[in-house]
Amino acid sequence: MKKATKVLYISQEIFPYLPESEMANMGRYLPQAVQEKGLEVRIFMPKFGSINERRNQLHEVIRLSGMNIIIDDTDHPLIIKVASIPAARMQVYFIDNEDYFRRKNTVANENNEEYDDNDERAIFFARGVMETVKKLRWSPDVIHCQGWITALVPLYVKKTYNDDPFFKHSKVVYSIFDDEFKKPLDHHFIDKILMDGIQKKHLASIKNPPVDYSSLLKLAADYSDGIIQSSPKVNESVLQYVADKKIKFLPYQPAEDYSDQYIDFYNQLF
Repeated sequence: MKKATKVLYISQEIFPYLPESEMANMGRYLPQAVQEKGLEVRIFMPKFGSINERRNQLHEVIRLSGMNIIIDDTDHPLIIKVASIPAARMQVYFIDNEDYFRRKNTVANENNEEYDDNDERAIFFARGVMETVKKLRWSPDVIHCQGWITALVPLYVKKTYNDDPFFKHSKVVYSIFDDEFKKPLDHHFIDKILMDGIQKKHLASIKNPPVDYSSLLKLAADYSDGIIQSSPKVNESVLQYVADKKIKFLPYQPAEDYSDQYIDFYNQLF
């Protein structure tokens, strides 16, 4: 049986670039543990404006930057930056764009009001990662998505990039956290994600706009090969949806060293 040897981690939060949290700590320590067990990893996250580039020694990767991603008929330049995690032999690639990721906060402003364009930010981030991995000429066995801003990646892998040799055989894992957003996504979100290989019939789990948190995660589940519960308490309707669809599922792992269970779960997908 084939085993996973290359794992692509796409994370919404990673410590120390963002403050410690359940997700940020997993984004930081899971890839290191997996790498130390002999697997090859690549790591991506958004370059939120709250990340101090000088302190964290980020620098632009010119050879990877420069392409435009079209969203709602508008070109958005893709900028790729990279930094090394202190005390670990790992690099993190950052997806950046002047319009989407230069504000002072992550997904909500200083009054905790979620940004109106979070839908486009998720689209740009997901597509930016896919195009950059192609430029790296690196074909992952497993793509592990963490955080709702990564929720479109499974759809893109299975529909838009399904015939691409870099992703044709990739298995997709989605981690469910306690990270619900409150404001539904833009009313035209569905129209914005229709592109090569994606049709409205592929979005059956989204009944009616606007798209809320549970609908977005159900869409992620539809195109994931495996789902991991990564917080003790998560959205119950999403968990029930995963169970009803009989998607391969790993329940919450309370053990401090959960990486062995995660690697075993990756390998079960093959």
